[in-house]
Amino acid sequence: MSIGIVTAAYIAASVLFILALGGLSNQEKAKRAVWYGIVGMAIAVIATVFGPGVGGWSYAVLIPLLGIGAFLGMTVAQRVEMTEMPQLVAALHSFVGLAAVFIGLNSDIVGTHGLSHAEIVIHEIEIFLGVFIGAITFTGSIVAYGKLAGKLDGKALVLPYRHGLNIAALVISFILLIMYMNHAGSWTLYLMMFIAFAVGAHLVAAIGGADMPVVVSMLNSYSGWAAAATGFLLGNDLLIVTGALVGSSGAILSYIMCKAMNRSFISVILGGFGGATGPAMEIDGEMVATDVNTVAAQLQDADSIVIVPGYGMAVAQAQQSVSELTRRLRDKGKEVRFAIHPVAGRLPGHMNVLLAEAKVPYDIVLEMDEINDDFPETDMVIVIGSNDIVNPAAQEDPNSPIAGMPVLEVWKAKNVIVSKRGQGTGYSGIENPLFFKENTRMLYGDAKASLDQLLQSIS
Repeated sequence: MSIGIVTAAYIAASVLFILALGGLSNQEKAKRAVWYGIVGMAIAVIATVFGPGVGGWSYAVLIPLLGIGAFLGMTVAQRVEMTEMPQLVAALHSFVGLAAVFIGLNSDIVGTHGLSHAEIVIHEIEIFLGVFIGAITFTGSIVAYGKLAGKLDGKALVLPYRHGLNIAALVISFILLIMYMNHAGSWTLYLMMFIAFAVGAHLVAAIGGADMPVVVSMLNSYSGWAAAATGFLLGNDLLIVTGALVGSSGAILSYIMCKAMNRSFISVILGGFGGATGPAMEIDGEMVATDVNTVAAQLQDADSIVIVPGYGMAVAQAQQSVSELTRRLRDKGKEVRFAIHPVAGRLPGHMNVLLAEAKVPYDIVLEMDEINDDFPETDMVIVIGSNDIVNPAAQEDPNSPIAGMPVLEVWKAKNVIVSKRGQGTGYSGIENPLFFKENTRMLYGDAKASLDQLLQSIS
């Protein structure tokens, strides 16, 4: 392909990527938007593979690797359940970061022959930033994967003087950048890389489970900037544009989610700067269990019902059962709606995707701000596998790790049923006073099994 054709293909791919991002803001257009992204990426790959600078023996390496990558990607996509999507996203972010590191190291090895002094300065800064951002993205994503997959403790790792350690690492990295630009040697780049590896792991390890959806979004942003830095190194305009789109959209989403959680964006990305330090509030009362027959009777008497889904619903793969319960209740003339918290699940929009997959009507799926004022007039709330997003400690306990975070005020409803496996504190390790309130009953057991039993009582 000529340079002109490749440039036109890159422009077309960029437009399709922008259309894809724009379409994802609407549930009904999301499927078409995904196809925009798929076609755009196909155009980008074809234009790059058959563009200038690629040919001859390189195809003998490139084509098989593309085939292996495509096969692995298809295999993973077919096998991974929606419940595992957050950790898959984190794992994919790590690949982007590692690729940026490798490309930066390769650019250092190739050298700067034939470049002017000004071009060398810019090129060396690009290498350093690309490796730095890529290294942080890589290890941060690995730790995020471990937390999301349950392989690492979801609680925040709080080291002594942790913020001082991060600041010291940044200062040392900046000094190494100055030394690198003054031809101290490639060892400065490699040392900075290992420091950045440690910083990335520490930043994410210091963030608690309640903030993990923001972390996933933040790492998405990091991977975008890493890709953009790689684009500058390779002189690839499309990679720069794509990286900028991903980086900026991820940053905006992270900021929106932080606002929804009443969190400081800076405090989250710095590993939980500040936060509560006092003892947690003591909880009075006891958890009162209920059974399926009692819940069925309450549903028969209720006119207005709100269902609050959480990650527990995803783990139990109960979305189809929830959808069928919704259909039967609505057929009986009852008002059934869903309340979605901005950070429900472990990935932005996680619950929306699951409910859409189960064919739950879009118009009864409401965001927190749209439904929170309606709970006092709601007869019954069914909480399925949620914890932090319905935790009144966010409002009642200033020493709670989620203090100040807006939550779904389900305890204001007349009756609350919580479907939960057991009496544990859940992923983030925060005790929930909701479970001990007088109008709350606990329906213990696997969410799907409990709902399937409930469906037998509601014809």
